Amino acid sequence: MTPDPNLFDYDAALAGCARGDGQALRRLYDQESPRLLGVAQRIVRNMPLAEDILHDAFVNIWNRAASFDPAKGAARGWIYSVTRNLALNAVRDNQREDLVDDDTHEALASAASLQAWREANDAFAWQDVAGRMGVCLDGLEPVRRNCILHAYVDGLSHGDIAQRVGAPLGTVKAWIKRSLAALRECLA
Repeated sequence: MTPDPNLFDYDAALAGCARGDGQALRRLYDQESPRLLGVAQRIVRNMPLAEDILHDAFVNIWNRAASFDPAKGAARGWIYSVTRNLALNAVRDNQREDLVDDDTHEALASAASLQAWREANDAFAWQDVAGRMGVCLDGLEPVRRNCILHAYVDGLSHGDIAQRVGAPLGTVKAWIKRSLAALRECLA
């Protein structure tokens, strides 16, 4: 059974890591490593690389725990950011050549983004935390929803998204900005 994230004290675990408490790191690892591995794996699409990223993430969390500022955000979000950023860096460092045409690539990317979001929806128990997210995402126009999913699930840059959806960069930036505002309004 997965430990309930709502009952875990992430702030205390990071404070313990900052003090050099190895048990705090162990508790944090036991609490979040399966989900963090899932985040890394969805971004890099390579399990051995995702496992390396998870290891590096916990090394970074251990080394940088003292830099966490609870006034700037949630501790859980901070550890997810550490992992996500390492995964995105790995993708950028290991750019691969696409062997399919643009239309096929776009169709696969859109389907993969939506599926990754649905998997994340299950993996992070978003129904409990933000149950309306799926309804709110479904309320967006498909191309705008895909832009949001490409940005926040796949970790693509605005330029990469513009190429995938075949729209000008400024348009994609505007869609993402307006879609985020619509999501905030829907979730409020």
